[in-house]
Amino acid sequence: MPPPKPIPKKGPPPSEHQAIAAQFAAAKRAKEAEDAKRKNTDATAQGGPGQEEHAGERAQRRARLEAARKAGYQTRWLWTTGFWVWMLCVHAAGLAYFTSGFLLTRLVLEEKSRCGAPPTAGARVADLLPPWRGKGSVDGGCWHPRTFERAVVVVIDALRYDFTVPVGDDATFHNAFPFLHEMAVKEPRNAFLRPFIADPPTATLQRLKGLTTGTLPTFVDLGSSFSGTAIEEDNLLMQLRDAGKRIVHLGDDTWDSLFPGYFVGNLSRPYDSFNVWDLHTVDNGVIEHIFPLMGQTNDWDLLIGHLLGVDHAGHRYGPSHPEMTKKLRQMDAFIRDLAATVDDKTVLIVMGDHGMDSKGDHGGESDDEVEAALWMYSPKGIFGRTKPEHLAPPATAKIRPVNQIDFVPTLALLMGIPIPFNNLGRPIEEAFAGAKGNSWANLAAAERTTAAGIKRYQTSYFTARGIEQSSAPGSPAELWDKAEALVSGGKKQDWVAISAAFAAYQEETLHRCKGLWARFDLKNMAIGIAIMALGVIALLVYISKGEDDDALDDPELDIAERSLELQGVKADAAAAPSDGLDKRLVSAALLGAVPGFFGGVIHSLVTGAGDWYRGSGVAALTSIATVLVSMYDAQDGLLNILPKTLWGWMAVVFTVSQSVGFASNSYTIWEDSILLFLITTFGFATALSALRLPSRADRYLSIYHSVVFVLLGRLASFSKLCREEQMPYCTSTYYASATSSTSAPWQLAIPFGVFLVLPTILKAYLQSTRSYEGLAPAWIGYAFRAGLLMSALYWVVDAADNGNWIPGLPEKALKNISVYTAQTVLGLALVAGTTAFIWAPPCPGRAQVAILGYANAHGARYLLLPLNLLAACILLSKPMGGGALALLAWQILSLVELLDRLALATSPIGPVMLAVLGTFHFFKTGHQAVLSSVQWDAAFIPLFAIRYPYSPLVVALNTFAGPVLAAAAVPLLVLWKAGPGRKGLLDAVSRRALAVFVAYFAVESLATMAWAGHLRRHLMLYRVFSPRFMTAAALLLVVDVVGIVVALAGVRVNTVAISEVFGWAE
Repeated sequence: MPPPKPIPKKGPPPSEHQAIAAQFAAAKRAKEAEDAKRKNTDATAQGGPGQEEHAGERAQRRARLEAARKAGYQTRWLWTTGFWVWMLCVHAAGLAYFTSGFLLTRLVLEEKSRCGAPPTAGARVADLLPPWRGKGSVDGGCWHPRTFERAVVVVIDALRYDFTVPVGDDATFHNAFPFLHEMAVKEPRNAFLRPFIADPPTATLQRLKGLTTGTLPTFVDLGSSFSGTAIEEDNLLMQLRDAGKRIVHLGDDTWDSLFPGYFVGNLSRPYDSFNVWDLHTVDNGVIEHIFPLMGQTNDWDLLIGHLLGVDHAGHRYGPSHPEMTKKLRQMDAFIRDLAATVDDKTVLIVMGDHGMDSKGDHGGESDDEVEAALWMYSPKGIFGRTKPEHLAPPATAKIRPVNQIDFVPTLALLMGIPIPFNNLGRPIEEAFAGAKGNSWANLAAAERTTAAGIKRYQTSYFTARGIEQSSAPGSPAELWDKAEALVSGGKKQDWVAISAAFAAYQEETLHRCKGLWARFDLKNMAIGIAIMALGVIALLVYISKGEDDDALDDPELDIAERSLELQGVKADAAAAPSDGLDKRLVSAALLGAVPGFFGGVIHSLVTGAGDWYRGSGVAALTSIATVLVSMYDAQDGLLNILPKTLWGWMAVVFTVSQSVGFASNSYTIWEDSILLFLITTFGFATALSALRLPSRADRYLSIYHSVVFVLLGRLASFSKLCREEQMPYCTSTYYASATSSTSAPWQLAIPFGVFLVLPTILKAYLQSTRSYEGLAPAWIGYAFRAGLLMSALYWVVDAADNGNWIPGLPEKALKNISVYTAQTVLGLALVAGTTAFIWAPPCPGRAQVAILGYANAHGARYLLLPLNLLAACILLSKPMGGGALALLAWQILSLVELLDRLALATSPIGPVMLAVLGTFHFFKTGHQAVLSSVQWDAAFIPLFAIRYPYSPLVVALNTFAGPVLAAAAVPLLVLWKAGPGRKGLLDAVSRRALAVFVAYFAVESLATMAWAGHLRRHLMLYRVFSPRFMTAAALLLVVDVVGIVVALAGVRVNTVAISEVFGWAE
């Protein structure tokens, strides 16, 4: 438990010169104050009519003094906040510039394929097939004989391939969707089933772009996954619309965002796609409307149904949950019934746009995420296999997979429309090999037509980019020439060789395109790294300038200074608080940014480069340069930024070793274990340091807090969410199992344990400084505890809803209860809690003789602010995550106690360890540095549907709960056990605590940028290094924002509240 009595906060021992100067100044002030007091006493003793007037004048002077100090503090706070807003802009500019050069982009061509201009028109042999009826028209076939008049495309979101084939294990999600495999085996001429491999990123919007354009998505597209913009380049739906065909869409409304105005309005039915808690509305809507349309074939030519239940079941429950089995069985019955309605003129295509990982999430490039299923069916009986061993569907997705972009030329040729101009896919063999598998001429003609389109696209693309095509051996140009030579070789064609030759051309071209689009803009990457590096240097110099500005607490000197000021004697300029540094830095930043910004924009306009954003990069560089110049001091060399104590060097070693380790993919994969090692090392070092304390009580209590700090870290480490690369050496415990997205029943007890224990722990820490007074008992003992109880009840109700514990309840009854409970908790924590923090009096209470809790007035009151955030984050995290966050709060209190007892309040080790704790608990709340670990379902904890901006904010709080709480707690490193008379708190919080804390994340972000750029050709770039860079970038921006909006704003509110009661110390 915490210590029974407070120990005054100790700072580093001043130099002899400083000590003598301070003693002399204190003696001089005390003498002047005594003389002023004696003079005032003599005047009062004389009595007379002027006595009351003199007292009133003193009261007015005191009021003016307090008002002047308050105005001065608020001015300094504004300049300090301005500095951190500037630092946020610097970080944003550096990250944006690096990202613009690092994340891959692709030039989109505006050309469109036309029915009357086949890509083989200029060849010596224009067509491999004899003329067919309606050749050159959509009704007969523009570039290839048309096979079907209509198509029904059913997208079952996240339909993983192993969901559709027999698997000999006990997994509940296997063998629940047998119809596709059964039909492919029983009626091979009518149906076939193949693995359907998605190109990462495996987000629905990017997959739909690939499935309709035939091109590869890039990571730049990923940012638009939740705000899809219309597809402008040539695509299947555009070709159908231009040919006068009617398109009807049912289901996922992402299609409406990508293809606005394409669909028949009175027949289409879009549904909201982001409510992952809703498994049935979209699916039931598609099923309800698709069957009537199957009887109205004259009203449509392409019918699209996009069902989301499987995907949502994965996100909400994971694949192993019974709800997933129910959903797969529903899809099985649906496709059985739908296939029975298909006629000979229609082809039915069922596909997954991507798969899902073991927890039901997706977005990355793991095998489970990219391995979807493709099934095509028609009673016409035109599907064939070129080899007998291909008759049965592949047993696994590793056998005979089909690229998803191959769907584009396949459907285009089957329906007689031109293949979209930008396509890179090839025809799927079964659709053109004939029922007996021997129609090699038809297959070769389809391969050649598709390959010719790819060649035409490549010629246009290389011309637009100013790149010369290679004709070296093995290049696509050479492969094309060889294939064309086979076509022109004589009357008797070797169709098998021709087909294989054009297929080889397509495969090599696709390979070359992936390499071409993996081109990085090294200049922009270098500028981004330079901005971030200079920003880190500016932060380090800023930290070094705060070395002599530590918070002071000298009651005698404060009384003397107040007496002098009341008598009209001004304090020495050196002793008065000053806003000089922050004001100078902000002014310098603006002075440097304005000409840099306009210079960059003018350069862009003059050169015609089009990179208008260059102004922000130049402005960032010039503003950092002017800030560094303004902080330059000839007396202080660069060595001044280096630490001067062993603890300071420990902070440097922790930060640098963590950053250097990101060059290793194994280090990055096991980052949570490394952070636990750092936590344990710090605890061991503080325990050893405690042995040197002179007081036995201090030694024992410091060792106690060191042990508690380490044990809490070990306890939190039991909450794990393993990433794929950690298998089989890691066991996930965050959910009920490695294949689940819900909590186990025993985990529901964790929030109740938090409800019972955490408020008691907080009370004990506050009681040790007699600060459990004022608002603290009511808020922590009742309001905060009530919020924790309702959070625990929320997860019980949620589990009851997920597991259908009470079958007789009306539909959505439990969902309504859970949402309103969550809204109550958030209202209590964020609305009522913030209001209480702003208007509450200080936590110290008055006794008959002394003021209780005076020594911790600032820390005890400020603690209420991170506690409000803690209550909200515990609700928004799963039960295991809520338990980890409670342990984080306990660790933070142990940390500030250790820093106080070991006189480390001014050491950078405190903010660095707080940053380590925040990052460590990012992993302990069920997250990893991969996109698939984002818990999107958190958006629906307090909401029934997506609501902006609340849904993104809720997901952000869930994802970054650990770092957010750590950033909010930064001022506690300075304010803990700081009394009302403490001076220089704002400067100490900004320069000694927040600056070191942010510097840790800035160095991490800089390191991940540098390593991702250096390892840009590494095999694990997009699995490990790129996601870690994006995580570090997001963390840096988050802690910047929280540092401004929560930490600095909270310090201002806290200081005003304390000073209004006890007087302004600054």
